[in-house]
Amino acid sequence: MFFRNLSLFRFPESTSKSLKTLEKDIESQRLRECGPLELATRGFVSPYGRNDDVLLHQVGAYSLLTIGTEERLLPGVVVNEALADRIAQITEKEGRRVGAKERKRLKEEVISDLLPRAFIRPSRLSAYLDAEEGWFVVDSASRKAAEDAVSQVREALGRFPATPMAPEESPRALMTDWLIGGKLPDGLVLGEECELRDPAEAGAVVRCRRQDLESDEVREHLKSGKQAFQLGLVFDERISFVLGEDLVVRKLKFLDVVLDELGDGAESARAELDASFALMTLELRNLLGRLDTWFGLPRPGDRD
Repeated sequence: MFFRNLSLFRFPESTSKSLKTLEKDIESQRLRECGPLELATRGFVSPYGRNDDVLLHQVGAYSLLTIGTEERLLPGVVVNEALADRIAQITEKEGRRVGAKERKRLKEEVISDLLPRAFIRPSRLSAYLDAEEGWFVVDSASRKAAEDAVSQVREALGRFPATPMAPEESPRALMTDWLIGGKLPDGLVLGEECELRDPAEAGAVVRCRRQDLESDEVREHLKSGKQAFQLGLVFDERISFVLGEDLVVRKLKFLDVVLDELGDGAESARAELDASFALMTLELRNLLGRLDTWFGLPRPGDRD
């Protein structure tokens, strides 16, 4: 169950107290089936899988939750084709032109007729809260999906003032300096991927993969004024990832030295989830703490 991307938010220490009732609070927001005339529904599901009713997995200060969505698939091309058929029938039978208001009403009728027969696409999104350090971590690189997860927790708790990262140090400037000078913080080394851009609007973009980032080729791009918008990194020889200027962690991968600590297969799915979640959150607490050190990511309220 290791996360593959990290969208990061922080919440104040006062919010940690309200998390004591999190399991009870999210029960009221359990995912329900998508109704025949609904486009989508969203709510919490069990992190243990579809056959389990428990909505929260907790290990110490960490709480793992899963947000489920059921969305009816109704492509626009299907709606437009059915609408065109209805308009053609009216034109043929009544010999008149369909106006804008009637067209809108007909479209609504078409959608109402088609929705109950549309296929439902389920999706799942995992996230966890660190009550001690004030992190809310979403397994997604999509800003919208991450903000939807925050909204879902906020709806359950009534109040959840989690905010996106507001770094004191510019990630783009700092990552560019790492590339130019080759001097990275202790425990951090360059990976083999980066995205360099000319900061001017509509400027050139260079994407490198499986590339020595200390090569002359990369340095020439930096000399021409390009800056690092994404940078591949390896942390403590335990985690590799691509860090963006938005501080979204993409392509997160736990290296063999970490995976070996899981040992032999667990006795049950629950035991396996418990072991992997405990290991992942321990590793990520170290990484997130260092991101805080490098870029300045104070917990809300720290400056009060």
